[in-house]
Amino acid sequence: MKISKKIEQAAKEDRVWWSFEYFPPRTAQGLQNLLDRIERMRALGPEFIDITWNAGGRTSELTAELVKTCQKLIGIETCMHLTCTGMPKEKVDIALRLQPRERVLTCPSRRKQSRRAAANVLALRGDPPVGKEWEPVENGFRYGVDLVRYIRAQYGDYFDISVAGYPQTQRLPPEERAREMQYLKEKVDAGANFIFTQMFYDVDMFVEWVKAARAAGITVPIVPGIMPIQTWNGFQKATTLAKITVPQAFLDELEPHKNNDEKVREIGTKLVADLCRRILAADIGIKGLHFYTMNLEKGCPSSLETGAYLALLEDSPC
Repeated sequence: MKISKKIEQAAKEDRVWWSFEYFPPRTAQGLQNLLDRIERMRALGPEFIDITWNAGGRTSELTAELVKTCQKLIGIETCMHLTCTGMPKEKVDIALRLQPRERVLTCPSRRKQSRRAAANVLALRGDPPVGKEWEPVENGFRYGVDLVRYIRAQYGDYFDISVAGYPQTQRLPPEERAREMQYLKEKVDAGANFIFTQMFYDVDMFVEWVKAARAAGITVPIVPGIMPIQTWNGFQKATTLAKITVPQAFLDELEPHKNNDEKVREIGTKLVADLCRRILAADIGIKGLHFYTMNLEKGCPSSLETGAYLALLEDSPC
């Protein structure tokens, strides 16, 4: 089932859902370890998972294989990242054609017809290779919207296409903020079915951004990206790299324990759980949470058990 349909079904049932993101490891043993982890984390009931695409395509084949394995063998709906970085059109086509396929027999008296299983793609411009400026390759794409348009033009409605949204742009000056929202609107108008957001910790900023997106005419589902907090150094690195605003309340609670990873993880879990509760409680029509796992098990289950699960219980009539 396409992810947009799964989100639509969850909305009709008025239930909270969650999903996980993983990245392909570089070794065969790492790949097997990750598959085992994904299998275990399936018990947490994610609606779907998605698999990242390395800048420059260095792990692109592993991404495609991981998607196929999760979709077909583990049996969980999977979304594949696809970037413009280092990807001419012919490589994009190869990646899209590697999506899971299936054969069906329409009738004993008729010939077999080929049909591909429903596929989901996150279309991104992507980051440049380390130490380089971003630039399009020959016969490639300059922006994420170009990739969305190409997929729609070449493959019709076969693919469910998601795109990235950036709540942090809500803190830009008004003119820049409006321009960034227009870019997002263009990606949706080009054929995107839903939006994954960049990580954030400022819920008020996120709510403002969602309302601004709706006011701009963006009606597709918005899925908030949640980054669990594991260590102080990891938290600092991630927020600095993404250039996101961190509420002072987070810093006040975490920084005194920055040399104690266990304490940072404990406090971070509570902070992220509260973040999840506030998102789900906000009157913006969002019932889904997308966790950036960093291929780790501890942070996401803890956040779910103390956050989304409790929110479900609090809303329950019993």
